[in-house]
Amino acid sequence: MAKFRRRTCIILSLFILFIFSVMMGLKMLRPNKGIFGAPFGLDLLPEVRQQIPRLGKIFDSELSDTINSETNTKNLKNVEFTVKPPKASEPYLEELPPLNYYLHVFYYSWYGNPQFDGKYIHWNHSMLKHWDPRINKNYPQGKHKPPDDIGSSFYPELGTYSSRDPSVIETHMKQIYSASIGVLVLSWYPPDSHDENGVPTDDLVSTIMDKAHKYNLKVAFHIEPYSNRDVQNMYRNVKYIIDKYGNHPAFYRYKTKTGNSLPMFYVYDSYITEPEQWANLLTTSGSQSIRNSPYDALFIALLVEDKHKYDILQSGFNGIYTYFATNGFTYGSSYENWAKIKLFCDHFQLLFIPSVGPGYIDTSIRPWNTQNTRNRINGKYYETALNLALQAHPSVISITSFNEWHEGTQIEKAVPKRTSKRVYLDYRPHKPSLYLELTRKWSEKYSKERSTYALEHQLPVS
Repeated sequence: MAKFRRRTCIILSLFILFIFSVMMGLKMLRPNKGIFGAPFGLDLLPEVRQQIPRLGKIFDSELSDTINSETNTKNLKNVEFTVKPPKASEPYLEELPPLNYYLHVFYYSWYGNPQFDGKYIHWNHSMLKHWDPRINKNYPQGKHKPPDDIGSSFYPELGTYSSRDPSVIETHMKQIYSASIGVLVLSWYPPDSHDENGVPTDDLVSTIMDKAHKYNLKVAFHIEPYSNRDVQNMYRNVKYIIDKYGNHPAFYRYKTKTGNSLPMFYVYDSYITEPEQWANLLTTSGSQSIRNSPYDALFIALLVEDKHKYDILQSGFNGIYTYFATNGFTYGSSYENWAKIKLFCDHFQLLFIPSVGPGYIDTSIRPWNTQNTRNRINGKYYETALNLALQAHPSVISITSFNEWHEGTQIEKAVPKRTSKRVYLDYRPHKPSLYLELTRKWSEKYSKERSTYALEHQLPVS
């Protein structure tokens, strides 16, 4: 009996030793991190990973798309975070619909940071003064202080990036491609000129065009109201652009009824120059006419007031765009006027290019301008504008904007961010890519609809 017990104990001990060996072997084979990683969502918040009890407060409703960051600072806690989305949200580029070269987006290359530019540029934008000193004294003054305090009501997924960073340009081109936008309209100043908050950026054009070409995108130019702009230096600058960039495969040309493919130039604030002066450049009988020369192009004027329609016609422009993303702000940006503007353009054989935008809020740089804020309504404002633009059967649709962060018109990816002094708006409950995805949907719809009336909207330009 004792011998039987001894044998049983030996067998049991060997079995336990075997089980223990197997468990140790499995433990050695296990990776350092579990298959599912950290609890869902915590990997997005490295700064608050140790503050789990506070997550409910951090993701509260006051950060939704309907709040105004300028009016909610009193509710802030002393915590800062920026949420970055998982990379899995990126669509596969090869699965996207074809690019729509009649869908244009305004693009700005004026941002800078210490790493690439030695200082912050534009992110530290000044708060602009109201023209009435009595009103101005009631609002904050001075400049923003990046990286946590920037001149925008939204915060970019890429942070306070530099427009000179090749990886940023690459990411932008990829985002524009993912939205099925065919043409980016680059804000442009002559080589030695710049806007009052920035630095010269013409040296970036070649890199932007190279990166655009990688994704089969085209680049048009948005001529800004640079200092002393007149028809003489406009001729020189158009010649400069075409001579320097015209042979690049990404340089945009619009095909007319006659089969000619002409460059296209949007001219911002075109109305500040008298029609008689523009006519010298843009009509065949003008004293400095660019027509029927190697530098002929399609020039698109900004329509602000109703009366500008006839000034634009007299000036010799080839088309009209409306730019502003604020419905009701100007005659041109008011949706209710688009059908009338389209009839005018059709009658005089002009291109009609309505500008649509996802919303508008510029109170980070114009704190007194709350009356022009237009809430995004989780994408509904944008889709309403796109739907009404399509109903007008336009020659081209322009989007204001890809990355004009100061005025809150960007479709570029934005993320939630909160500091001790500010709470930024974001696109939740949707992903940071919401407006790129909406653009892609409407780009495909516009492409199909435009094909039914395409020939009507090409210009008989020789």
